[in-house]
Amino acid sequence: MKFINEKLEEFNEYIKFRKVAIIGLGVSNIPLLDYLYEKKANVTVFDERNIDDISKEIMDKITLYNFTFHLGENCLENLKGFNVIFRSPSCLPTRLELQEEANRGAIVTTEIEMLMQMAPCKVIGVTGSDGKTTTTSLINAILQRAGYNTYLGGNIGTPLFTRLSEMKPDDIIVLELSSFQLMGMEISPNISVITNITPNHLNIHKDYNEYIEAKKNIFKYQKEDEIVVLNYDNEITRNCAKEANSKVIFFSSKEKLDNGFIVDEGIIKECEDKVRKHILNTKDVILRGTHNYENIATAIAATSTLVDLDVAVDAVKDFKPVEHRLELVKEIDGVKWYNDSVSSSPTRTIAGLNSFDEEIILIAGGYDKNLDYTPIAKPIVDKVKGLILLGQTSDKIFNAVKQELEDEHKDLDIYVCDSLEQTVLLAKKIAKPGQIVLFSPASASFDMFKNFADRGNKFKKLVNAL
Repeated sequence: MKFINEKLEEFNEYIKFRKVAIIGLGVSNIPLLDYLYEKKANVTVFDERNIDDISKEIMDKITLYNFTFHLGENCLENLKGFNVIFRSPSCLPTRLELQEEANRGAIVTTEIEMLMQMAPCKVIGVTGSDGKTTTTSLINAILQRAGYNTYLGGNIGTPLFTRLSEMKPDDIIVLELSSFQLMGMEISPNISVITNITPNHLNIHKDYNEYIEAKKNIFKYQKEDEIVVLNYDNEITRNCAKEANSKVIFFSSKEKLDNGFIVDEGIIKECEDKVRKHILNTKDVILRGTHNYENIATAIAATSTLVDLDVAVDAVKDFKPVEHRLELVKEIDGVKWYNDSVSSSPTRTIAGLNSFDEEIILIAGGYDKNLDYTPIAKPIVDKVKGLILLGQTSDKIFNAVKQELEDEHKDLDIYVCDSLEQTVLLAKKIAKPGQIVLFSPASASFDMFKNFADRGNKFKKLVNAL
């Protein structure tokens, strides 16, 4: 008997001829153009960019569908009288225009929230300041190895709302969720993960507390029989357990937990009532670095009620690093070059530095998200033999490292470059056989590049041309 998603059918009937707004023509919202046209919704599109900054293909589609559109910095002045509003993640629900429409009775939502509300199957969601993508990808790989049909989405994969009609009750949706996607959300996944919480995106969020509270939405609306996996080593996530209505599973690489999953002297273990069962030796996996061993423990914990441990271990052993995450690009004259472009915060780069025993030439710096670079200074002084800086955060990193050098009475060669090309050529010149060149910016990419992937691809292209 064919499965029919009644919630989706009801929504499709509801939006017919109703006024629907799409705010932001980003990746998550573009599939909605076709979907809402097919469902005969009365659509108006809003984007704060000017028409010249939006692709011709998208504008042609809007014109073909005869959608109304408002573009430019003040476009939301026209956001009035809508039944449903799909906001892009970057358009936070705290915007006055959205709040006014919500007060008038509009449904203000996102593609990802509507997906979760109408999902006919189990949803697993992963958030955190670091490690989201690798953990999400590991969970997906484990589930697929066990024979589940999965849908990978959120911050990675493809937008999934428009694929709801394909989904069956036995499938599993696996989502990577950012603070922007979680903010304002009033539904939580069935299995939720918070890898850690450290300061991030403070150039967009009102303050750190707003960022933390957004992350908490991933478990706040769970039921008693659902699961949240939390990092015991992170004080904020450890304390989240006090607010959870669901079953809490901890993971740790620093504490020998009585219950949960731990990384202990290179062995990943399952702990139950103080009995610790060896699951996996980290020497047997391709991923490297304690942060990645934590990601593995987290993924195994998140899938522990769905997949036999032996199956999960087999999937983990075969798992290769996700692109732009400690990705080995090439070895040149005895020097290994690693692309860690995803590291857009100090904590990520610290994790990268701690993944290597070899001496490191570090290339860092980029767009300033108003983060504190003091914590990165000591790891750099301890691990790095040559520091090459570029971008807006060069001065912040330089000053933090210089202060640490003075405090420790040490020296370190520090260089400042104007372009990525210069950094790569300089690294080639100063790196010695046996050393690592690590491109781990500790900063966002928006000062010089479209995003971290664009930045990483350009780095790889430059290295491969050496």
